[in-house]
Amino acid sequence: MTTPGNRIRVLGIDPGLNITGYGCVDFVGTRPELVEAGALRTSPRGQMPQRIAQLHEDLAALIADLHPDVIAVEQLYSHYKHPRTAILMGHARGVLLLAAAQAGLGVRNMAATMVKKSLTGNGHASKQQVQKAIQGVFKLAEPPSPPDVADALAIALCAGTRL
Repeated sequence: MTTPGNRIRVLGIDPGLNITGYGCVDFVGTRPELVEAGALRTSPRGQMPQRIAQLHEDLAALIADLHPDVIAVEQLYSHYKHPRTAILMGHARGVLLLAAAQAGLGVRNMAATMVKKSLTGNGHASKQQVQKAIQGVFKLAEPPSPPDVADALAIALCAGTRL
């Protein structure tokens, strides 16, 4: 639980095999402060074992760099029209969970619809709506891009307000 004067650092992750968005947010009391955000990428032409190894290495380095207190990650979901997406996301999510466990960090699982509803009032908000909302919250000159970065920041923001 955050209390005035205490800093809690949350690393939000939007897992994906091609692009994994991340957003690091400090909470001082209840006020969120953007620390860093970006995207980790693997080559879509690479072999699965190498892509997973690269993602793990990048995530471990990010955790070592940012020293989060907790990691918040989008919960795995699947849609019957896109089962392959869920499988690929599962690979990326598994690597993230491994990196978090190796660093001794707790993980908060966040449902995408809950994050979107908390941020925009609509659990089925579009990527653009999430980007615009994050732009407003952190007073950014432009919406975060790619959308995975905005999603990761939304995950961190939502998790941090629930600590």
